[in-house]
Amino acid sequence: MPQTRVVVVGSANMDLVAMAPALPRPGQTMLGTDFVMVPGGKGANQAVAAARAGASCAFLGAIGSDAFGVTLKARITAAGVDTGQLRVVYGASGVALVMVNAQGENAIVVTPGANEALTGLTEEELTTVRAADVLVAQLEIPVQTVTDVAVAAHAAGTRVILNAAPARDVPPELFGAVDMLVVNEGEAQAFTGRGREDPRALLDLVPRAVLTLGGEGAWYVDREGTEVHVPAVRVDVVDSTAAGDAFTAALAVAWGEGRDVVDAVRWAAAAGAACVRRLGASVALPRRAEIDELYAPA
Repeated sequence: MPQTRVVVVGSANMDLVAMAPALPRPGQTMLGTDFVMVPGGKGANQAVAAARAGASCAFLGAIGSDAFGVTLKARITAAGVDTGQLRVVYGASGVALVMVNAQGENAIVVTPGANEALTGLTEEELTTVRAADVLVAQLEIPVQTVTDVAVAAHAAGTRVILNAAPARDVPPELFGAVDMLVVNEGEAQAFTGRGREDPRALLDLVPRAVLTLGGEGAWYVDREGTEVHVPAVRVDVVDSTAAGDAFTAALAVAWGEGRDVVDAVRWAAAAGAACVRRLGASVALPRRAEIDELYAPA
């Protein structure tokens, strides 16, 4: 079977991750237990995850001219992602400060840095997008860039998956170009005013949607009347930071390979479960064999 061609357009950050028994309250100083510094950002994470899941993946993003930028590009490239069109702009790279408690819950502050400079996509970059089987985008870069790339991809027949995180105001033409929306409960609430009690409310925006619920699995709905709950795969949770990125990337790979969409969601759930077993973001993203190990068809 030929490799699925996935293009990810999104953010790249250096993640500074600290583990502690609990998340500190405002004004509180707490002694941590572990620290790692790893490449992250939802765009870079999803590109690495797609490559590890078996796709031929290219990443379009922007990094800074600092030491973090050098490390980011080297690590993303080493994961098998095509970074030939990754922009380098003068100044600081994006940085994420991540705190993780003993239960694997996290709190994150992101400073965008170079990610804000990802604007005005070139014709060469748009040609790369149009040649893909699946485009994956998020909302950690300028919304207009996401809109432009989604519209171009949709017009070319490339499937568009939008992981609408973080929730932001977006123009109607962006949702109009999306084939599948992936959101968690908070994001669904922000966009529709409804959460798990009514996942079909997302279909007012897009033709297909996945509502992720962490340890409670995910709902898949579409305008053809499908409404399926996919349970989570039970594993010991160490760090949930990149679970959503692993899920979204695996969904793109499986759907691009021609799997039934509900089966693709099940495979994505296995990817999310495989991810939470390790500390960190990009270092925890699972390879295809690890996903297959946890995958349970209906």
